[in-house]
Amino acid sequence: MRWLLAFALAAACLWGQRREIGPEPGRFDYYVLALSWSPEYCASQGGARDKLQCVDRRYGFVTHGLWPQFEKGFPRNCRGTGEPSYDTVQRMLDIMPSPGLVRHEWRSHGTCSGLTPGVYFDVVRRYYAAIRIPKAFQEPEKTILIEPGELKKRFLEANTGMNAESLAVLCSGRNLRELRVCLTKEGKPRPCGRDVRDQCAVDKAVLRPVR
Repeated sequence: MRWLLAFALAAACLWGQRREIGPEPGRFDYYVLALSWSPEYCASQGGARDKLQCVDRRYGFVTHGLWPQFEKGFPRNCRGTGEPSYDTVQRMLDIMPSPGLVRHEWRSHGTCSGLTPGVYFDVVRRYYAAIRIPKAFQEPEKTILIEPGELKKRFLEANTGMNAESLAVLCSGRNLRELRVCLTKEGKPRPCGRDVRDQCAVDKAVLRPVR
């Protein structure tokens, strides 16, 4: 997960330069639930040594974060209330398998939710649990090649009320990196804003196997 944390930090710096809007907690339009494909991280040099995420247990889709968004742009590093407790961090590790990532996501994004750390991470878990991961992508033992549009279609078939405008597929080269799901504040699927879009310019994306 160090790779994912490093990516989150780099993206935060870049996006902050481009789109950061005043840090007023609770003022935002919708959420983006970012689901990262863990095998892509585990295939990296750092991931291969990550005992928590890639050795003790193998994951498919894990939670990168739940991000408050504006229709254009997003807030970051707002005036939050406290820090997540040790217990809060520990209970998130089954879906966010990095203590550093949990803390980083709170500081960068959770503080803008207008919620306390405990409530915010309860919301993260509830919205993650509400997304049905198609069976083919839960614990694949072989490499999957799939058109980005077909990947979306599989998620739409598994999740009633979701539509293609609610999803964005991101790749690193040919390999799937992340799926982003746009949700209302109440956790219902909704169209993504103009800043959340597909970034996977390949005919078929590669999903590395979990095992």
